[in-house]
Amino acid sequence: MPDALEGASRRAGLELADIVRAHGDSFRRALALTYVQTAALRDIERCRTAALGGHIEACDACGYEHPVYNSCRNRHCPKCQCLAAEKWIAARQARVLPTRHFHVVFTVPAELHALARYRPTLVFDLLFAASAATLQELARDERHLGAELGVTSVLHTWTRDLRFHPHVHCIVTGGGLALDGARWVRSRKDYLFPVKVLGALYRGKLLDGLRRAQARGDFAGFDDFEDPEGFDRLMAKLVKKSWIVYAKKTFRHAEHVFEYLGRYTHRVGIANSRLVSLVDGQVTFRTKDGKTVTLPANDFLARFVAHVLPRGFVKIRHYGLLAAGNVNDKLARARALLTAKAAPSATAAAAPALASTWADQLDELTGRDVRRCPRCGAPLRSRPLPERPELARAPP
Repeated sequence: MPDALEGASRRAGLELADIVRAHGDSFRRALALTYVQTAALRDIERCRTAALGGHIEACDACGYEHPVYNSCRNRHCPKCQCLAAEKWIAARQARVLPTRHFHVVFTVPAELHALARYRPTLVFDLLFAASAATLQELARDERHLGAELGVTSVLHTWTRDLRFHPHVHCIVTGGGLALDGARWVRSRKDYLFPVKVLGALYRGKLLDGLRRAQARGDFAGFDDFEDPEGFDRLMAKLVKKSWIVYAKKTFRHAEHVFEYLGRYTHRVGIANSRLVSLVDGQVTFRTKDGKTVTLPANDFLARFVAHVLPRGFVKIRHYGLLAAGNVNDKLARARALLTAKAAPSATAAAAPALASTWADQLDELTGRDVRRCPRCGAPLRSRPLPERPELARAPP
């Protein structure tokens, strides 16, 4: 069975689902998985196959027929994120402020990776809270801005080779609403806050959160802390390190901000386009700069499931002016101040109207109208699948 699937995957274009179908059973037997990890693999394996149901689209004019299978809609499935990302971008464009934005990334030292695996929800929540609080505290300081920023944060947990590396991407307004609400305070064009100050303050906030969690007993059962002095040794080591916080290029045009961020919000650990081959139980995939990595299939799947988020975990969060409680007052006030000062060409473009159905959205994104026959252009009609259709991947 694996050999047949491997050969098929080489012919049709390798997908993550092919690897799960070929090696998922042996992987699940070899490693104890959480419920959400098991569910993610199951959904990816069944996505756009007859196992999830679907229908036949047929053309009465030329006789063309095409099976259409349902998507799994699991947020870790690489085939189910395109439309979700576009919907998110369209919704967020209505809130983007007409000003430059900065991209700031907060990382977690390698010494905390094991603890993050043990208590992912807690550590990820602390990462979000500490990074956002760092930006907000510096922004409110009169020595820097004396204003309230808008921040959108997105959690990622992987490197290009799928190793575990939690970090948060923050898109930050280049300035903020003055604390009295009377004016917009602009940041420098190419500078938000000193990186060393950001790193030191962020380190202090995250370590404080970890100490509070330890005092509550939240890390009970973690092997590294069985020694009564284990936690204190870890904290002493971390406080001496320079934590990595770095800023990427600024966005001069507001309309580009969430188009760029949309590449991050719904990204999964690996896209199908990065998969190269599955041969003799070895998975080869692209990393960066034209390089590739080859791993045994079970090791590859182990790296992938390490990035399946806890059930119900929110990986996109908004702070400051963009927080839900500030949208109708502070955000509106900031927009009014910026719009009054900005030249017409500098203001954000109006949010595009979101098409009503997935077919309309796909048509807008790709120019492909799935409601018409690809051969002759006549309207397609739907009819049920046969009662016992062959389990197969939907044609591309």
